[in-house]
Amino acid sequence: MRALVQRAARGKVSVGAETVGEIGPGLVVLVCAMAGDSEAEAVSLARRVAKLRIFRDDEGRMNRSVQDSGGEALVISQFTLAADTRSGNRPGFSSAAPPEIAEALYLRFADALRSEGITVATGRFGADMAVELINDGPVTIWLDTADRR
Repeated sequence: MRALVQRAARGKVSVGAETVGEIGPGLVVLVCAMAGDSEAEAVSLARRVAKLRIFRDDEGRMNRSVQDSGGEALVISQFTLAADTRSGNRPGFSSAAPPEIAEALYLRFADALRSEGITVATGRFGADMAVELINDGPVTIWLDTADRR
C-alpha cells in the first residue's frame, strides 16, 4: 500500500455540497491499495502512520507522532497514487488493486488507525471528492509498504 501523509492544521473532504469528513490539527492521508496487497499491508501502514514522528515537540523538533500530539487523521482513498508514468504522457493505473479489494483495504487501514487511538474521518470511496487542507510546515511524507519488503 502507498500513502501520501501531510501534516495539516486542518482538512476537509466534500462530495458535492456535502462535507463527508473533517479534521482539526493532524494528518491528511491519501491511501492507495496496490495489486497484491493484503490486510497485513493495511495494518502495517496504519501503524507506521500512527507512529511517524513529524509533529513538533516543545523544542520545535519533529519528534512527536500524531498519537503523541493528540491529532486526528483524515483518510482518503486515492488510486492515482498507483500512477505509472514511465512511458508516454498518460499515466497507467494497472498496478492499483481492483476496486472491491481496494475499498476493503482502505477501510481496514482506517480501522487500524482508529485502533491506534486516533480519531479518524474518511472520504467516500470511489466518489469524486474535493479535498481541502492547510498543510502545516509544509510537511509531506511518502510511504510505501513495498519499500520494506
